[in-house]
Amino acid sequence: MPPSLCHLCNTSRAVILRPKNHQKLCKTCFISTFETEIHNTITSHSLFHPGERIAIGASGGKDSTVLACVLKTLNERYSYGLNLTLLSIDEGIRGYRDDSLETVKRNALQYDMPLTIVGYDELYGWTMDQVVAQIGKKGNCTYCGVFRRQALDRGAAKLGIKHVVTGHNADDVAETVLMNLLRGDLPRLARATSIVTESAASDTKRTKPLKYAYEKEIVLYAHHRGLDYFTTECIYSPEAFRGSVRTLIKNLERVRPSAILDVVRSGEDMAKLVPEEVSGRVRGKDIIIEGEEEGADGCGSTNGRASGGEMADMETRLTSDETQSRETEITLSNIQGQKHDRIEFPLQGNKSRRLKKYPTQHIGYCVRCGYMSSQEVCKACMLLEGLNKNRPKMEIKVDVDEEDGPTLARKMGALSVGYE
Repeated sequence: MPPSLCHLCNTSRAVILRPKNHQKLCKTCFISTFETEIHNTITSHSLFHPGERIAIGASGGKDSTVLACVLKTLNERYSYGLNLTLLSIDEGIRGYRDDSLETVKRNALQYDMPLTIVGYDELYGWTMDQVVAQIGKKGNCTYCGVFRRQALDRGAAKLGIKHVVTGHNADDVAETVLMNLLRGDLPRLARATSIVTESAASDTKRTKPLKYAYEKEIVLYAHHRGLDYFTTECIYSPEAFRGSVRTLIKNLERVRPSAILDVVRSGEDMAKLVPEEVSGRVRGKDIIIEGEEEGADGCGSTNGRASGGEMADMETRLTSDETQSRETEITLSNIQGQKHDRIEFPLQGNKSRRLKKYPTQHIGYCVRCGYMSSQEVCKACMLLEGLNKNRPKMEIKVDVDEEDGPTLARKMGALSVGYE
């Protein structure tokens, strides 16, 4: 059977089967199409303006590395007029973050971008190694997620930058939509689907230029561009609710390639139906409450973010297929989904279900650290109080999209949080 020709140029041999729509493309057309789609996302949503300073949340993983490469390329090609810089967070995880930061340092040289590294130890007096030694691995991603978001904002403020871009992709957003749908959390679903998030209480705006890019296509782009990125899984990354939802998304994608974008678009449509007083939006702006974010927010745990490490296996298959001059079709391992019986729950009598009432979000500032918060004391300060007293025995309900269900309630005693 003769080799297939590229669907777009119809001259070069096709080497890639796009996961998004199963088009057969040559290497050149795939790279061009990927970059053009990101450019269209940027321009259609007016994400940037000329002369703007942009901090790229860089972890050394595939998403942030591709984001930095694409933004540099598009900035030069289309004359965006942006001043790009890399901003990395050092959580203090020996054997993982220290190695990934070496990749970021190489990226800074490769892309000729300045790099700023902000550490947990200098901001909070704790590293994640110390936090895990104190509390164990259960719930450690909650601490890390709350700390990391503040660290990015504080790092940007240190640089005098008011716009941070992160490498969240379509898979991340689809997972967040399903998680909040399964939880019945309409306010967060409405906020998390936005490509731009900001708050009246903060000068820092966040955007997600890769929002409509498939994770597997990001890996394909990184491979065919020969990008230098870090692929080791975070040693503290647990399997939790997001991992289960991720497996569901991957199974849906196997049956229907457009499933990821379908979920994302459905989430956007549902978000439009949620009133502002419920979603917590301020004057039409979508906001993200402290610690609340989709995906790992730049932690770069590549293997941990894909169930079973499929993205690392994918890179290996790409290299093998390229050596043997075969077309590259990206598939995941056959995961047997569970069959669930459909159970009907009829309403009793004429009783109608009452709509759940959601509290209105009032965004202010933490009385201790000054960071934006919907509470008098922000969650980071509450977590730090327990750590600093060497006994995190307070009840803290941390609403983050990271781990352990909709609400992580650390019930380890009764300690009231006082103001000193």
